[in-house]
Amino acid sequence: MKSSHKVTSWSLKKLPRSFYLRPTITVAQDLLGKYIIRKLGRQRLIGKIVETEAYGERDPASHSYRGKTKRNEVMFWEGGHLYVYFTYGMHFCANVVTGPEGRGEAVLIRAVEPIDGIEAMVKKRTTPLLTTLTDGPAKFCQAFGIGRKENGIDLLGDEIYITNGERIPRSRIGKSIRIGITNGKEKKWRFFVSGNTYVSR
Repeated sequence: MKSSHKVTSWSLKKLPRSFYLRPTITVAQDLLGKYIIRKLGRQRLIGKIVETEAYGERDPASHSYRGKTKRNEVMFWEGGHLYVYFTYGMHFCANVVTGPEGRGEAVLIRAVEPIDGIEAMVKKRTTPLLTTLTDGPAKFCQAFGIGRKENGIDLLGDEIYITNGERIPRSRIGKSIRIGITNGKEKKWRFFVSGNTYVSR
């Protein structure tokens, strides 16, 4: 199983800290088309981010809305860290922390398009269907082996990081209300690459 994309090591430039220190809504849109890379020994898993959701400091849908806790502490770290949480007693979800230290904002990675290491992703997900391999936040984490131990990882390190990728024109970025929340439903803070088959249903 191989992707039609050709990705070479020299073409992947890791995003700097400054990318993550910008406004959360901006980061959520600009993450679309970027590559998230997970290194597992000699193995390299690569996915193109195609769907995100933004969560702000004064956002009633955000884990940080009521302040810092042991569970959400990483959300308050400096932008450029990975905030991973456990939900529904069975799934992990991964978020990119944004803004300066102490703010408590993040972007949920909702879906990625598998680019490289697809066979390993299939084994982790135990599904042969590529179209449903990483089309959701929990599916993405399972395919990339992201769980509790990865909470707090610095995205400027070498284990999990995000690089440049495909530039997505604003005309191809769709917007909608966020999925699976009860508060803050009026905010259209879900962003996705229009027409991409890996965007969650």
